[in-house]
Amino acid sequence: MATTTLAADTRTADASAWRMLGLALLAVRFTQGWIFWGGGSRRFIYAPAKLDPHAPSWMANKFQSAMPGALLGMDHVVSYMLHHFTLLYAGIIVFSAVELVFGLFLIFGFMTRLSALVTIGISVVLMLLFGWQGATCIDEWTMAASNFAMGVTLFVAGSAAWSIDSWMLRRNPALAGRGWFQWFGSGSWSSTRVNRLGLTGAIVTVLFVVLTYNDFRGSVITPFHGGPVSPSKHHVSLSAGKLGADGAVRFTAYLDAGTPAEPANIIRAELIGAQGRVIEAWDGAVLAALPKTAFANDYAYNKFGPGYAGITARMGARATISLPPAHPGLSLADGTYAVVLHSVNGHSYTLQVQRP
Repeated sequence: MATTTLAADTRTADASAWRMLGLALLAVRFTQGWIFWGGGSRRFIYAPAKLDPHAPSWMANKFQSAMPGALLGMDHVVSYMLHHFTLLYAGIIVFSAVELVFGLFLIFGFMTRLSALVTIGISVVLMLLFGWQGATCIDEWTMAASNFAMGVTLFVAGSAAWSIDSWMLRRNPALAGRGWFQWFGSGSWSSTRVNRLGLTGAIVTVLFVVLTYNDFRGSVITPFHGGPVSPSKHHVSLSAGKLGADGAVRFTAYLDAGTPAEPANIIRAELIGAQGRVIEAWDGAVLAALPKTAFANDYAYNKFGPGYAGITARMGARATISLPPAHPGLSLADGTYAVVLHSVNGHSYTLQVQRP
């Protein structure tokens, strides 16, 4: 009889402890859920243009803008999807739906641990894609790191208070002993499991946070730096240059750094010969008057093209650009030349080209 009473008291104490934990994390659960529900609901309900391939706010533009700084080869994944519209569109729809559904699940505390795991996975993807971005601070890193930590916390704790999970337990106490509900819902765990998974989650979170921060900004074992890819200063990589005898120039340009909030603007191009002599020059008016056929863009979304004061480009754009001879009658000798692009911010980008 005493043993039975002790066991009942223990179960009551465990239930009380889990409920207190659920109450303590109620604000965290709601906020995590709202963040992800908000991302999905904006696209499906409040700003559906984000899912419209013909709208300026189409989500593909955002994915392309993240491509230059994506980690662990995710830039190749994004590039492949940008070239395959059906896969791209399906991926955006599925990603948005997952955010919407599992965000709602967390808000109401339904299948809490499963939902927390899903948000952990989304946070990893967002970190790999967008973690480097943020013109004044690493905003996207902050969001992904915080969501990852909140997801780990909710996975360990569940939601034993003010939740559909807790209502289900009250209606059917036998769920507490079901394995699927313990791992996907909010069934109470033994102290051994909490210790093991809580410590494991903390170690993984520390590694995830510190290593990504060190890569993006240093300040751990190295001095502070702007990251492998600058989130604020535009940079154009030039390659595959070709120069005709008549002075026609062709090259590939890739806007591989900077903020997606503003386009990059090239206001002058030059062909430089021996001793730094300017052989040809295309000013902003000439560049702005280039036909769209002078730009063979690799992607259908963020592009290089003629702008109001020269050539303009959105983050992640890559194109083969053809410049016509600056003036007739040129006959260039064989040798090494340099194509130089000048931006409105005073930066210049140089590519050596060989003639022939």
